[in-house]
Amino acid sequence: MSLIHAQELEKSFGERTLFSGIAFDVFEQDHVGLVGVNGCGKSTLMRMIAGQELHDGRGQLSVSKNASFAMLDQSPNWGSGQTLFDAVLEASGRWMEAERALHEIAAKIEQEGASEALIRRQADLQDRYTSDGGLTYRARTRSTLLGLGFSEEQLESPIFVMSGGQMRKAALAKILMSDADLLLLDEPTNHLDIASLEWLEAYLSAFRGAFVLISHDRYFLDKVCNRIFELENGTLNQFSGNYSQSMEKKMDEREFAMRRYQNTLREIKRIEGIIVQQRRWNQARNFVTIASKEKQIERIKATLVKPEDAPQAIHFNLKADALTANEVIVCKDLSKRFGGQEIFRSMNLMIRRDEKVCLLGANGCGKTTLLKILSNKIEPDSGSYKLGSNVHVGYYEQGTVRPNDPRTVLEALNAMFPRFDTKQLRNMLGSFLFRGDDVFKHMNDLSGGEYARIQLLKLMLGGSNVLFLDEPTNHLDIPSCEALEGALSDYGGTMLIVTHDRYLANRIADRIIIMDEDGMREFEGDWDAYKDFLAESTTPKEKEAPSAKNDYQLSKERKSAFVKAKTAQRKAEERVHAAEAALKALQEEAFDPQIASDFETAKRVYEQLDLQRQVVETCYGEWEHAEAELQALKDTDEE
Repeated sequence: MSLIHAQELEKSFGERTLFSGIAFDVFEQDHVGLVGVNGCGKSTLMRMIAGQELHDGRGQLSVSKNASFAMLDQSPNWGSGQTLFDAVLEASGRWMEAERALHEIAAKIEQEGASEALIRRQADLQDRYTSDGGLTYRARTRSTLLGLGFSEEQLESPIFVMSGGQMRKAALAKILMSDADLLLLDEPTNHLDIASLEWLEAYLSAFRGAFVLISHDRYFLDKVCNRIFELENGTLNQFSGNYSQSMEKKMDEREFAMRRYQNTLREIKRIEGIIVQQRRWNQARNFVTIASKEKQIERIKATLVKPEDAPQAIHFNLKADALTANEVIVCKDLSKRFGGQEIFRSMNLMIRRDEKVCLLGANGCGKTTLLKILSNKIEPDSGSYKLGSNVHVGYYEQGTVRPNDPRTVLEALNAMFPRFDTKQLRNMLGSFLFRGDDVFKHMNDLSGGEYARIQLLKLMLGGSNVLFLDEPTNHLDIPSCEALEGALSDYGGTMLIVTHDRYLANRIADRIIIMDEDGMREFEGDWDAYKDFLAESTTPKEKEAPSAKNDYQLSKERKSAFVKAKTAQRKAEERVHAAEAALKALQEEAFDPQIASDFETAKRVYEQLDLQRQVVETCYGEWEHAEAELQALKDTDEE
């Protein structure tokens, strides 16, 4: 069944046409990734699907009336005084309403006695409540919030004191718990660390409904999507498969179309050569041939379509100044606190010349703080750090907050790089997609993506031999990310990159450094090494000092851990079944007309029912935890 049907959609703003002639369908269980360069109209199309924005012209756009949909709101409204858990629990309103109805029926039975109609209504409602997931919605809400990176303590914290990023994650949790048939998700991966990203990937991959999501995270798109819609040059290209598969098909199609176009041009040129030759002979029959060939050319030209050029993307090169130091960065016992919170302590780090190091870790573990210390923006509380001789640092700072700078882009760059004249700067700005009057935009009016491009241009012009990059692919569209990766791959200097972009880490990193509550852990290699770390981190940590272990010992420990996890999972499952059986027995007891008519007995049974429902929820939570630990061990063995 088609959940979304669109035909001949178009949208313009003033004289600018975002897209036209768009047609598509989204069916049940479609997992659609919507991609395209910044400003191509992805969010506009998403709002049109949600009914928040009208399309132009005579096009059609309909969402099935039989399907419920939920959209990730960029600025959700929360009730005052709500805790995080209670705010997200509102998404499960139908189960909460069913609980209230069951309590009301129970109270009515207590007051008026158990009539056949009340007992039948109670039984029907209880069956729907149980079969639809009413017994587990609280446990699932909790596991969703924990999966997205919230702590147990934060679940009971007032939501209005949380940051904008945390509120957006809470809104995402609420959408996931909405039980909608169709999810509309605009950049759902924002503000998620890698552990939360992988949790979301697993959730959406197993999602039985349909979704349309906008993302620039190529790893994420590969994991969760089975179709790709690409807005390009005002049209919509549709592909089956994940992002990487779709782009391969696109390149093949574009190459085939260009080859066919060039072959057609060669055929026209060949026929024109025949016409020239026939005219030289200048005989009556030659004029008949000429007329025939001219008509042939007209027919060919009528069907000739030149393939669209790829959208313009930034292109640039990073060149490093000469660097003589072998030890570029040396940190010894660095510590930093903000207020009463310890960010990190006793941190030791060495980065050598020409290394490309990616720094990964959970949000809030101190990655950005470390870069600011190394850039002399803040001071450590204790310990020391040293940069090698002749080190010239270029710093790409995370964040969308623009400086309070009323100057135009061209004026700001002219002041910062006076060795370049205006023509040179305008040419370089053109390479970063600032063309025409764009160079006269004011710095404090730039969008996040525009400001990110200016930051990259500054790095290019700076000639630094050491780069500190804090989430450099945030706010960049996919073509710009690929241009950045190409420039960084060819860069001859040293890099320390804070990132959650797994494509970037896989393409760039010589070494992965993980920051967590235990300090720093290092891995030679790229993202795959980090995956190994994630698997390792799920096994119990040894309290004693680590010692060298042979393969037999490691194999024995893995088998032991697997047996323990399997046993824990089996016992947790048994507890769930036992708790559900006890709940079912109490429900049957409550539905017994003799008990329902006895006020004291019915009251006691309903009190036991409430307690048993809580036991079932707890057992489900323990079962989910045991399942996750067992799966992590299986994944480790597979790798």
